[in-house]
Amino acid sequence: MHRRASDYGLAQSGASGSCQTKMAACAIRRGLWSTVSGYRRRQALRVLNVDFNSRPESYRQPSLCSSCSPFAAAQARLLSSRNRPEGKVLETVGVFEAPKQHGKYETGQLFLHSVFGYRGIVLFPWHARLYDRDVTPPTTESKSEPPGTHGSKEVKGKTHTYYQVLIDTRDCPHISQRSQTEAVTFLANHDDSRALYAIPGLDYVSHEDILPYSSTDQVPIQHELFERFLMFNPSKVPPFIPRDTLRAWQEKNHPWLELSDVHRETTENIRVTVIPFYMGMREAQNSHVYWWRYCIRLENMGNEVVQLRERHWRIFSLSGTLETVRGRGVVGREPVLSKEQPAFQYSSHVSLQAPSGHMWGSYRLERPNGTFFDIRIPPFSLESKKDDTPNGFLPGPFSSLP
Repeated sequence: MHRRASDYGLAQSGASGSCQTKMAACAIRRGLWSTVSGYRRRQALRVLNVDFNSRPESYRQPSLCSSCSPFAAAQARLLSSRNRPEGKVLETVGVFEAPKQHGKYETGQLFLHSVFGYRGIVLFPWHARLYDRDVTPPTTESKSEPPGTHGSKEVKGKTHTYYQVLIDTRDCPHISQRSQTEAVTFLANHDDSRALYAIPGLDYVSHEDILPYSSTDQVPIQHELFERFLMFNPSKVPPFIPRDTLRAWQEKNHPWLELSDVHRETTENIRVTVIPFYMGMREAQNSHVYWWRYCIRLENMGNEVVQLRERHWRIFSLSGTLETVRGRGVVGREPVLSKEQPAFQYSSHVSLQAPSGHMWGSYRLERPNGTFFDIRIPPFSLESKKDDTPNGFLPGPFSSLP
């Protein structure tokens, strides 16, 4: 269940277990958004179909304006033989529901990810403070920026809902080039302070990324943790309720799972979203080492094709050190962001010999004509928490599961 990633890195993303059936989640979105113009408001619910025989080359991200909202998209008309490409076989997997404009989704809610196209199910919600530098609040309600971040504007955190979710493993191979499917890492009880472990198929999803649907299938999501965390109860809505193991797992691993702050900023139509997580503290060579992971999503909000070429990080530690890191690409890749493939998401890690610090930086992107431009990575805090476990070790996430 656990994959070890050495040298502070992650193992190559991929599906857990064998997937005999080819499934292209992106086919759902491409077909869905192509039919939005034909939806009628009186037809509130539509059947969700999946292409199981082939994988399209690309899918298009929707433009969520007032006339083309997730609610409108969720009511798109049925994909039928008249509008699917020749040779494609569509199989019904569920019925779209109206996305929630207010409130939150409950544990057991099935959904389609509006950006990456995978099928998933909600485990539990998190309430985060979103610091959006694309919105300028009054100065009196602002939050101070970290030292050294010259020219950054002050922002106020606004509460926003995110969800811990399971990804359907059948979809993992088709999103591995756009998003890491093993982005959640943890420190296990191990003498090797460099050892990181990854849990396959867990993700953090923003409220607006969820396109909810319902299914009569008692096991609609293929994931090794699905039946250990959830059970089918037809009298409930949604009909999947948490088992005691899910509640115990959430309570036990809350310190390293918790999402608290989200930072966002847009430069030259490229939006960068950063979510930092505190992982814990280790003792190494008679000193304390504090660990964080951070998840970053890059989204192309414009029409121009660009490619990420370099990263430039500045890492400030409370101990007084300031480190500069430069390198090619991110996690060994130089992703292309286009209108058809607008987003890329990855996770990485940082350790400090101090309980807190800050990070900020920039990415260098290249246009098709060979010119370069820099986009800002919003500054974010690295804050530690009090560890209640001996020696600061965080327990492995499944050690108490049956």
